[in-house]
Amino acid sequence: MPTLTGPALTAALLLVFAGATKAVDPAMTAGALRALGLPSSKILVRLGAAAELLLGLLAVIAGWVAVWWLVAASYLAFAAFVVAALRAGTMLGSCGCFGREDTPPHPLHVVIDVALAATAAAAAVRDVGAPLDAIADAPGEGLLVGGLSVLAVVVLYAAFVDLPRALRQPRRS
Repeated sequence: MPTLTGPALTAALLLVFAGATKAVDPAMTAGALRALGLPSSKILVRLGAAAELLLGLLAVIAGWVAVWWLVAASYLAFAAFVVAALRAGTMLGSCGCFGREDTPPHPLHVVIDVALAATAAAAAVRDVGAPLDAIADAPGEGLLVGGLSVLAVVVLYAAFVDLPRALRQPRRS
């Protein structure tokens, strides 16, 4: 199994999760886009979320090089959006990354998005293919890699949602 299978699977699964949450509830994402003066209709957000979800699924199932490049581009676009939100100084309660969840824009988002973009780009350059195929080819190792990738998505979700809130809280003496 290629070394990048787990990290690439994590990047793709996070896209699937984030796309699904925005498709179900586009309100916070629409609000974040509106605050930055970007097109923000709920239908447009749902279409973008569906594209995000589909892209993540294609990466997991097909793993074409072009798809991994699109995953990388998606994460760079997310990073650029968060940078724009931070630079604008607009009061955003959420960047809309995970639909309804309160995810205030934070520099940590940019770091994570760039790291995920680099992971997807490495998957494209190395032509890792479809993580699902790699998991099926080595079921024992694949089960471990798949489980760790799901755990990594949970940790990244906490890093996007909970860590910025914790860092924003004033320290008590």
